[in-house]
Amino acid sequence: MLKIGVVGAGHLGKIHIKLIQELDVYHLVGFFDADVENAQKVAQDLGVTAFESFEILLEQCDVIDIVTPTLSHHYYATRALRASKHVFIEKPISTTIEEAREIVQLSTEAGKWVQIGHVERFNPAFTAALPFCKNPMFIETHRLAQFNPRGTDVSVVLDLMIHDIDIVLHSVKSPVKKISASGVAVVSDTPDIANARIEFDNGCVANLTASRLSLKNMRKTRFFQKDAYISVDFLEKEVEVIRMSNVVGEPDPLAITIELGQDKGLKQIFMEHPDILPTNAIKAELESFSNAIMHNTPPSVTAGDGLLALDIAYRIIEKLTLTSHLLV
Repeated sequence: MLKIGVVGAGHLGKIHIKLIQELDVYHLVGFFDADVENAQKVAQDLGVTAFESFEILLEQCDVIDIVTPTLSHHYYATRALRASKHVFIEKPISTTIEEAREIVQLSTEAGKWVQIGHVERFNPAFTAALPFCKNPMFIETHRLAQFNPRGTDVSVVLDLMIHDIDIVLHSVKSPVKKISASGVAVVSDTPDIANARIEFDNGCVANLTASRLSLKNMRKTRFFQKDAYISVDFLEKEVEVIRMSNVVGEPDPLAITIELGQDKGLKQIFMEHPDILPTNAIKAELESFSNAIMHNTPPSVTAGDGLLALDIAYRIIEKLTLTSHLLV
C-alpha cells in the first residue's frame, strides 16, 4: 500500500481526498493546505489529518498528490522529487515551459514517476472510443463553458482548451507542423474565446474551439478518418461511431447502402453506440498512477506529455497575442 499525501484542499483537492479514501491501493497519510482555517474544516469534515507544514507531510509519504493552483505546482513538485517521492500533478503541469522541463528532468534524475492530471484521458466515453480511432485525419473539438470568474486569471487556452490539446496529441501520432489561432478577450484581460488550428506532419488537421462565455456547457470531439467518423461527448458520456465498408455479396438489409458511382461498387454504413462503463475519471487516473508506481511502468499521462501539452498551449497563446496586436 502506497502512503500518499495531498497538497491543496480546495474544491478539487477535497474530491481527490475523498476518492483516495475509497482506494485500497493507497493509505492517505493526510493533507496540507496553506489556508489554516480551511484545513481545519476539511480535516473535521472528511476525517483526515491536516499537517501544519508541507515538509512534515512530505517526510511521511511515498507519493505526493498536488491539487493546488498552477502557480505553486513547480514549487511542490520539485521539492517532492528532490525528496525521492512519486508525484501526481493536476493539469497543467506548471506555469511555464522552463518549470515543466525542470520537473521532467528531476523525475528522470530521481527515478520517480510523475503523472499529470489530464483527466479527460480517463473519461469513459473517450476510453470507449479510442479503439475505433485508428488514424484520424481531421479532428474538431468544442469545449464551451458557462462563465465562471474562477479561472479567468489565465487564458481560456490554459483554462479549458488544454484538455483537448492533450486528447488531440494523444490521438495523433505525428509531430506538430504548424499552428494558427485567433481569439477575443471579452470580459477578462486574456482571451475568453479562442480557436486554434493544429496541422501535423502526417497531414492531420485539428480544429479546436474553447469558450468560457457560453449559455450552455459542451465538451465534444469529432474524429474523421478513412471510412469512419467517431463522435465523443465527454460531458454526456456518449459515443457514436459511423463506419463504412465495401459490400461483399448481398448487402446487410439493416445497414444504409450508398452507390459510389463510376463502377466503384456499393458501401454500407453502420452506426454503433459502444457501451460506456460508469467510471469516475479522477478515481481511475489516481488508481492508474498507483499501478504505474507498483509495476514500475510509465504512467498513462507522463510528465513529458504534460510538457508537450503546455508547449502547444503556449504556442497557441503566442499566436493569439500576435493576432490581437494586429487588430489594435
